[in-house]
Amino acid sequence: MAQVSNKQVVATRHITGSPIKSDMDLRTSTITLQLPPDASNAVLVKNLYLSCDPYMRGTKGKEVKRLFHSFNPDSPIVGYGVCKVVDSKHSGFKKGDLVWGVTKWEEYSVITLTDSLFKIEHTDVPLSYYTGLLGMPGMTAYAGFYEVGAPKKGDYVFVSSAFGAVGQLVGQLAKLMGCYVVGSAGSKEKVEILKNKFGFDGAFNYKEEQNLNATLKRFFPEGIDIYFDNVGGDTLEAALLNMRRRGRIVVAGMLSQYDLDEPQGIKNLMNIIFKQIKIEAFIVFDYYDKYPKFLETVVPYIKEGKITYMEDIAKGIENAPEALEALFTGRSAGKQVILVAHD
Repeated sequence: MAQVSNKQVVATRHITGSPIKSDMDLRTSTITLQLPPDASNAVLVKNLYLSCDPYMRGTKGKEVKRLFHSFNPDSPIVGYGVCKVVDSKHSGFKKGDLVWGVTKWEEYSVITLTDSLFKIEHTDVPLSYYTGLLGMPGMTAYAGFYEVGAPKKGDYVFVSSAFGAVGQLVGQLAKLMGCYVVGSAGSKEKVEILKNKFGFDGAFNYKEEQNLNATLKRFFPEGIDIYFDNVGGDTLEAALLNMRRRGRIVVAGMLSQYDLDEPQGIKNLMNIIFKQIKIEAFIVFDYYDKYPKFLETVVPYIKEGKITYMEDIAKGIENAPEALEALFTGRSAGKQVILVAHD
């Protein structure tokens, strides 16, 4: 059985704060390109693209109440990726299939938890899109906006971190539905892209605003119907003060200031401040059954040019640590992706 070298990005320790290059190390092991006979339901994949995602800030420590850990010392980093099946002991996947899901930051991976894998059927769009627009971030945007936000034409929508992989799509879906949309971002350049490329009605650089409450009142003099929250903190607090009656706050992922394992805590906070606002914290995994419906909606929009997307692709697994650091320092010029191999 053929053995090949396998470059890996390994966490050097438990990480506090946002990940930086020195928290990771590039190592080389070897791997056999054939699964053993007893590898029941496992698949061996070649990783093509790896995804850098904001949730990776929150899965790095020793805490046990996490969906999964991205960083385990002396082990390859765990995250989402696009892969090609090299060998399979699973009835649902065969050699040559393209898939996306949870994998490891290395050239080749053996995946035993195959429930996280989705077979890629639409190959006439860039494969890298399955790390973002057509992958977990895209599903987060779709489920949060349509299923949780319950939008109506004419709604006033505010999206924080609107330049991110989730925010880009939320804003464009809202515009396609006939909503008024404003987004926040971390630079003047990103603000201009939100308005001129993604079609937002307005946008602002949150780093330049002294009073976020006043800023939101300026953009939403009649209040906000839907706030899609990607950041929490001061922005969430300012949005609370500007929500309309029966407004909806959609909380995506895990926010540092609130324990989303206990959504009732957030709801209690909301009940103290406003009785007529609905807030719902959601986890995208609960909506993966709607993935076919999501594709039916979004893929045609992409092909018709109604949805655009920006990626920042770092070439080579050796550049993965720097790419992940860039995500958390605001240097990414779009959805941060790592190209490991073309095929």
